[in-house]
Amino acid sequence: MPEHDGNRKIIHLDMDCFYAAIEIREHPELAGKPVAVGGSQDRRGVLTTCNYEARKFGVRSAMPTFQALQKCPELVVLPVRFELYRKESARIREIFRRWTEVIEPLSLDEAYLDVSHRAEEGAAVAAAIRRAIFAETGLTASAGIAGNKLLAKIASDWNKPNGQFELSPGDVPAFMQTLPVRRLWGIGNVTAERLERQGIRTCGDLQNLSRIDLARSFGKWGLELYDLCRGIDERPVEPHRERKSLSNERTYLQNLTTLAACEAKLPELYADLLADLAKATEKAGHPRRIHKVFLKLKFADFTRTTVERLATEPMLADYIELLAVAFRRQEDKGVRLMGVGVRFETEPAKEQLNLAL
Repeated sequence: MPEHDGNRKIIHLDMDCFYAAIEIREHPELAGKPVAVGGSQDRRGVLTTCNYEARKFGVRSAMPTFQALQKCPELVVLPVRFELYRKESARIREIFRRWTEVIEPLSLDEAYLDVSHRAEEGAAVAAAIRRAIFAETGLTASAGIAGNKLLAKIASDWNKPNGQFELSPGDVPAFMQTLPVRRLWGIGNVTAERLERQGIRTCGDLQNLSRIDLARSFGKWGLELYDLCRGIDERPVEPHRERKSLSNERTYLQNLTTLAACEAKLPELYADLLADLAKATEKAGHPRRIHKVFLKLKFADFTRTTVERLATEPMLADYIELLAVAFRRQEDKGVRLMGVGVRFETEPAKEQLNLAL
């Protein structure tokens, strides 16, 4: 980790509509048109991403392709080309390394960078990196600069696309007062709606609750929320963070309406998972210890369920048993997606949460 005087400079770099931007660069005739990358145009296809021209029509990532085309009939839908995107991501990662080695990738198109060791201001470093990315790849990126990962990630979304926003320490208290709680890491729609029923819509509202109140409502997560709603986040940028799981899933053209139909699809999914595990082992140079196996179903109404059990290796028999449990939860509905995976062992946390209230 870089040495610094206690004032961390964290940058969150987020590429703008990464997959779509690459495709438009490769096909200049698409410039200015609504473009999306994703699945086929039948009712099973789902968009991976789309550009801002498409978003003006209400199109968004993870939207079924047929719905996107209803909203925007002129939408150009292109197939996913992950090898190309991985290649571009690697080029961008090399650009990052000119400024720091402390890089925590979150996906192909975003990463945290710790530049606390550099003499320049964080905003100047972010601007230089963004200029280099554009000059060398023709792609734009947005950046957030702050004293921690939570705030940097929130800030990177503030001036999108092709912009950046810095949160200095003195600005944080006022900024957090009006920030919607939905913008906090870890708060999804269910939690946000639960808080809204209590009249809590902003982080300022959430700050009115004590540690005890939050712990009673959310357990250990409540203790984290107490800090997060104040803009406090001590998590380091972790350049060697290992993935916690590996999975393989498939969406089916026709709903699988019986348990037998689901079981018939399992061997193929299982074989793909074993192949992916072999590739991961080859890349890492050693096998990862497996802690659990899990199976996921998405039903025709888009509800999901996941079942898992302790295991040290993935066995087809285990997935067959997990499937039976998952399918029974909503057996009156067809299955549109099925996935199988493993969860890896992780090292015990070096520090335990302080539960003293």
